[in-house]
Amino acid sequence: MTKLYLVRHAHSMYTPEELTRPLSERGKRDASYVTERLKGEDIDVVCSSPYKRAVETVEGIAVHIGQKIKVVDEMRERTLSGSPVEDFEEAISLVWADPGFSLEGGESNLTAQKRGVQGIMNIVEEYNGKNVVIGTHGNIMVLIMNYFDESYDVEFWKGLEMPDIYCLTFENEYLRDVSRIWAQPV
Repeated sequence: MTKLYLVRHAHSMYTPEELTRPLSERGKRDASYVTERLKGEDIDVVCSSPYKRAVETVEGIAVHIGQKIKVVDEMRERTLSGSPVEDFEEAISLVWADPGFSLEGGESNLTAQKRGVQGIMNIVEEYNGKNVVIGTHGNIMVLIMNYFDESYDVEFWKGLEMPDIYCLTFENEYLRDVSRIWAQPV
């Protein structure tokens, strides 16, 4: 079995620059809780989206196991639009209502999902039988999960925490189980 721990990044300070947006002070505290929670999972490998907030969320577990983070571009957040959107909620509703629809300069659900699933399957193939942490983002994470089970939808996405952790257990390329392992610290 291969276990993939999909870690939605912790809270970040909003900036329009996606790649370099860092964690907030709260996000840094929560990232330390992520590290503590994952210490008991016998992690072999840590991968991450190239975005700073995702890397910062999982770097503690990488340090703990003495490994460098492998950047996996396919785990980056979906591009919603080529320019800032006026109404984020409306934009998300539009792309989830029609999987083939994309805003100008953005990725449709189908396009982003295909990219994310390809990245997941590459990780499963490369690290078969290992426990892998993957620092990622809410929308791409749910799109990946949705590929395997349509009940993971926009409403599920709205209920995610920052951070959040879901373990996907694969037997070869077949998804066998999904479980939430994150409990927000008090």
